[in-house]
Amino acid sequence: MAVDRGATRPVLLVIAVATLLAGTLDILDAFTFWGVTKAVPPQRILQSIASGLLGKAAFQGGAGTAALGLFLHYFIMAVMAALYVLAARRLPVLVRRPLLMGLAYGAATYVVMNHVVLPLSQVGPAAAFAWPRFINNLGAHLLLVGAPIALVARWGQGGRA
Repeated sequence: MAVDRGATRPVLLVIAVATLLAGTLDILDAFTFWGVTKAVPPQRILQSIASGLLGKAAFQGGAGTAALGLFLHYFIMAVMAALYVLAARRLPVLVRRPLLMGLAYGAATYVVMNHVVLPLSQVGPAAAFAWPRFINNLGAHLLLVGAPIALVARWGQGGRA
């Protein structure tokens, strides 16, 4: 049976693939960056994600709050992926120029996460500005979140990813 390269794939499949790809790349980046620069273990990173909902209590919850953090990470990524994939079904430029649009979307997700989501969360006051953290976070949003989501959205509409 031949594969129709022009076939549009089911939207939920595309969102799921984009979520898993970008979510995994992003969390692996966090594990690597914080593990190398500050020796922070993955469980603590996941608990810090859960702290957006639970505040400081997240750090006392062990594996349970780490699991909640992992769930929340992928939930947030699913929202990011769904917004792009659904917009791409209506705005062809998002799949015609996936790298450019994906990088722009990554920049937008960085701004929303750092200037809307985190300030509204229970995480607490923002850490002092640090260039290495800024470069890593922005780079991750551009290259590991925005671009992969856009490429998967293109794949979902029958284009090459």
